[in-house]
Amino acid sequence: MMSTLAPFLPTTLVIIGAFVLLLISTVRSIHLKSYLYITVVFLLLAFAVALPQFGTRSGVYVLPKVFGHTYLADDFATLFDLMFLGGGALTLLINAIYLRKRDYYNGEFFALFLFAIFGMMTLAHANDLVPAFISLELTSIAIYVLTGYHKNYRGSNEAMLKYLVLGSFAGAMFILGTAIFYGVAGTTVISELAAFIQIHGSEHLLALSTAGLFIMITILFKIGAVPFHSWLLDVYLGSPFPVTMFMASVLKVALFAIALRLYLILYVDTGLIGNQIISFLAILTLIGGSWLAISQSMLKRMLAGSSIVHGGYMLIALSSIGLGAHLAAPAIMFYLLSYFISSVGAFGILSYIAADSNRPLTYEDFKGMAHRRPYLSAMMAISMLSLSGFPSTIGFLGKFYIFMSAIESGQFALAGLGIFIAFVSVYYYFKLIAMMYFYPCEEETCEQHPFEIHVSTLLIGLMALITIWGGIGTSLIPWFPGADGIISIAKQAIGSLP
Repeated sequence: MMSTLAPFLPTTLVIIGAFVLLLISTVRSIHLKSYLYITVVFLLLAFAVALPQFGTRSGVYVLPKVFGHTYLADDFATLFDLMFLGGGALTLLINAIYLRKRDYYNGEFFALFLFAIFGMMTLAHANDLVPAFISLELTSIAIYVLTGYHKNYRGSNEAMLKYLVLGSFAGAMFILGTAIFYGVAGTTVISELAAFIQIHGSEHLLALSTAGLFIMITILFKIGAVPFHSWLLDVYLGSPFPVTMFMASVLKVALFAIALRLYLILYVDTGLIGNQIISFLAILTLIGGSWLAISQSMLKRMLAGSSIVHGGYMLIALSSIGLGAHLAAPAIMFYLLSYFISSVGAFGILSYIAADSNRPLTYEDFKGMAHRRPYLSAMMAISMLSLSGFPSTIGFLGKFYIFMSAIESGQFALAGLGIFIAFVSVYYYFKLIAMMYFYPCEEETCEQHPFEIHVSTLLIGLMALITIWGGIGTSLIPWFPGADGIISIAKQAIGSLP
């Protein structure tokens, strides 16, 4: 019995933690730090339970008599569970100082945080479009509220409203596509849909292609691909820093989890979505995101624009999957990890500095920062180098695998564009490095700050070390997986798909 229920334990721990936090949030005597550590404990317990499950399952339907074929336990979902749980814990701990210095956070914030992660985990396990939609909306609703959690700040309210309106429209596209699939095939189970399309696809090509396109549009909206990106910069700017980091890193991982499952099972073998469409959207996303990132002066908006570009890189690999590139799907999973590590480091430093500020940070605020905060400046420089794809960082290897998958699939022009865009990104990433190291600071702000040792700064330093380790230290410790080891783990996870 326990072996049957084991796949549910990580998600069960998360949802129990969410309800526990809701119940105790009414107790005013509980300090914010206690809420934070309770949340992290539940996340780490779920991580400890999920970790031994990786490598033990290959496409097992959990409680099929109750759930049918809707909840799938496989290495693919388990690997993403580990990324959600670890990423959620890191997000909270790195933002501990920021959270502590804001008086509008309480237990409900952390409960919503766990509800969002619960939705992501069930999304990764979903083998049916209806549970996938419910999971996606559960995650989205929690993040809508988190985005507008600073209710007395107009920018936060605006961000929540824009995200809610456009996100709801995108969700409607998903359910419309699901309804068309059900009307044609009589099922919404992803694996059964793939089998139906293989046999009867030519008879209902227009309807099935329309349904697949609607669902893909929802995912493209959520990841901010051009031309579905209009909300992204405003939402990033208006959201509290912990929520911005959460959306930029963990949420993006969740969206590509369902995108990969759908693409590998439903779209590739059936030819439902043409690769030309994804390739074209990748081009638009790379160019449009670069233009947005270059034109920003606020760092949050710059990182929002650059996150669009990083989504474009992953769309390159997604389009390569359908053209027979075996490296493409593992490359996406590796890139998600490399982008997560680099962006968490960058957002973590911004959050730490913004904890004592009530206005958006700009490039100008970082003039002479290497003199004031030399250690944080070095960590920020490492994050910027990695995001730009500089050699000897994990970001370089992430881009290398993406471009290799494009070359393997024969998309040489797309690979060339990706390399060119990587060079373009040097401008807005290195601009921040130049501000820190080559511009003098204002006299009134030139006072040196000692490096404070606590959880936030130690984890930011750890992210910087991992960023360098991922680029050059792949064989120094035999039992610790380097880049090749991570690719092998990704291939193992993908091999568990039905």
